[in-house]
Amino acid sequence: MTEFDLGSAVLTLARSAIAEKLGLGALDAVGHARLDERSATFVTLKQAGGLRGCVGSLQAIRTLRDDVRANAVAAAFRDPRFAPLEASELARTSLEVSLLSAEEAIEAASERELLAQLRPGVDGVILEYGRHRATLLPQVWEHVSDPRDFLAALKHKAGLPEDFWSEGILIRRYAAITWKEPEPAPG
Repeated sequence: MTEFDLGSAVLTLARSAIAEKLGLGALDAVGHARLDERSATFVTLKQAGGLRGCVGSLQAIRTLRDDVRANAVAAAFRDPRFAPLEASELARTSLEVSLLSAEEAIEAASERELLAQLRPGVDGVILEYGRHRATLLPQVWEHVSDPRDFLAALKHKAGLPEDFWSEGILIRRYAAITWKEPEPAPG
């Protein structure tokens, strides 16, 4: 089976999990050999091009099938930035599923060193400092193409000042394969 087949399977799983939770039907049966492998995913919901929910896992602790289902339901109903998705919204909501690679630490003694190592359009980045933690998926580069702005957005999301730097900051990167549903037609 191809990556396209996998993409079709995970998008179907995500939409079906949300529909099932909304009482709109039973889960569609989908099959793919990779669905039983441990994987980390993010599921993103969009409406009219804008974010409507995004929840994911950074570590592969569940099977791909279970991770996609859990993250789809969480993105639709438990993203604290949004009200729970209503049944009337599902038809105008498009889904994205991102399959994450394993994390890789980035060693940098300064922000300048870190910025030089970031790969725009490729890297998803995780920042940790004490109780502060945030990640931005690789597709965020589509909206924030400058590494300095990307890092500032990541710090802001983690609740840190944009000019913050410490030797104790931990930075990791990952790549992702992302599959997207087409945007629904307006109306």
